[in-house]
Amino acid sequence: MSLEREHEAGGRAVAQDAGTYGNGPYGWGAGGWAPPKPGVVPLGPLGLSEIMNGAFATIGRYWKPLSGVAFAAYGLAALVVGVAAGVAVAAVGLSTVGDLDTEWNRSAGPLVAACGVGAVGLVAILAATALTTAACPAVVQRAVLGRPVTFRPLWRQASARVPAVLGVVLVTGLIGLVPALLLVTGIVAFVAAVLSTNGGSATAFVALGLAGFLLTAPPAVWLWTRFVLAPAAAVVESQGPLASLRRSSLLVRGSWWRTFGITLLAYAAASAAVMVVQQALNVLGLFAAPALAAPDNSTDTTAPLALLAVLVPLGLAVQLITQVATTVFPQLVLSLIYLDRRIRTENLAPRLAEAAAPVPAPTP
Repeated sequence: MSLEREHEAGGRAVAQDAGTYGNGPYGWGAGGWAPPKPGVVPLGPLGLSEIMNGAFATIGRYWKPLSGVAFAAYGLAALVVGVAAGVAVAAVGLSTVGDLDTEWNRSAGPLVAACGVGAVGLVAILAATALTTAACPAVVQRAVLGRPVTFRPLWRQASARVPAVLGVVLVTGLIGLVPALLLVTGIVAFVAAVLSTNGGSATAFVALGLAGFLLTAPPAVWLWTRFVLAPAAAVVESQGPLASLRRSSLLVRGSWWRTFGITLLAYAAASAAVMVVQQALNVLGLFAAPALAAPDNSTDTTAPLALLAVLVPLGLAVQLITQVATTVFPQLVLSLIYLDRRIRTENLAPRLAEAAAPVPAPTP
């Protein structure tokens, strides 16, 4: 069924269900169904354009609390990694002083420290991603009703749902990890075989890795799409990780291809925006580097330090913007898909309209 026909069928079904509410203030009933729009999207079955426009409208109206939570989350993650790196450097330095100065400490100490910093960094990034992911359904939950959102309540609600969302993120990440590992293993083995001038083994390795990837990638994509609405269920319905995964699977049932296509489009749009920003910042860095570089015959050491002081924050800004953009926009789209599926399958539209209706003033 095409998106247009599915949209019309969903609208007729909800209109029939809404008939029990009579001809309400929004024009529901036998004369036609005109869904209200108190917020960023109409409170009815959503088409592709309404979902994408709703995500952009949410960013336009609520960019302050959204960006505040996202940048605060990844900023705290960067601070944690920086502290862990400082502690690791100090520990490596102390391990080579006095009686602790052994061959094992000099050789294995930096490796152990690097692994520890990497583990702390991975946990910090996962927690920041879970917090940012949880903030998106929380914003959409209010944006569809046209209600204001501020930083502190959003941070409180999102941080309370971090454990559940983190569990969902880990499960969906592990689903895609298997085919990726098989493909990377095949490529690495292929390169190793080529370097050892063993052409027959190289061909066998790449064929084995490619076959494993082709066998595991379709089931991984299928499962990932089934569970892609789990973060929204974890935040909006206060579900645990496993219950959220089951809830997502139930909502996606019967609309797998539509969910997959819109999700793919959302990630492609976010990636395209990130590429534009990255190129702009890279051009800025190219212009800044010659201006700050020292002349060839100069012995001044402040110019390289000034260059590093510009390029390092610029690189960190690029990475931060990339991470935030590739997390926020797709999750806003997925939150609207979650809303659309509940409207189509659970008749959520009348309840949302009642919740969005202004409270009448008390009669004197």
